[in-house]
Amino acid sequence: MDMSLETIVLAIGPEDDDRLEELARTVLQVAKPTGATVVLTHVFTGDQFKQIATELDYTKATEEDIDPILDRHESVQYFEDVFDDHGVDYDVHGFVGEVSEKIIRLAADEAADRVVLSGHTRSPVGKAVFGSTSQRVLLDAPCPVTYVKLDASDD
Repeated sequence: MDMSLETIVLAIGPEDDDRLEELARTVLQVAKPTGATVVLTHVFTGDQFKQIATELDYTKATEEDIDPILDRHESVQYFEDVFDDHGVDYDVHGFVGEVSEKIIRLAADEAADRVVLSGHTRSPVGKAVFGSTSQRVLLDAPCPVTYVKLDASDD
C-alpha cells in the first residue's frame, strides 16, 4: 500500500484569520517532508464574495474575478509567503458557492491525499439546525481530513 502524499488541499475560510499560523504549521508538517503540493483554496458564499470584493475595491466583481480577488486576500498572501519561505509547491483555487460541496469536489478533482481545514465550535443544537461545513467535509471527503482545532483558550 502506497502511503505517500502528493496533494494536500488546504481549505481556508473567512473565520480562519486567527488560525493561519496553526493551519500553516499543520500543513508544513506533512508537505515539507513528503514534497506534497498544497492546493490552497478559499470558498466564499455569494454574500461573502460580494463583501470581500467590495472591501478590495472590486465593486462590480463577478465570480470570474475570483483569482485577482484572491491574489489580494491577506490570508492567501500569508500562506503564499509561508510556502515560498519553506520551498513548498502550491496552487491557489478560489470558488464561490456552497462551501463544503466545493471543498469536497476540489479534493476529488485534485485526487487529494489529505484535506486540512478548521472551523468554529458550535453547540450540538447549532449543528443540527444549521449544519456544519467541517462535519460534511469530514464525512464526505474522498480522502482523510485533518481538522485543526483552536486551543480552548483561543475560543
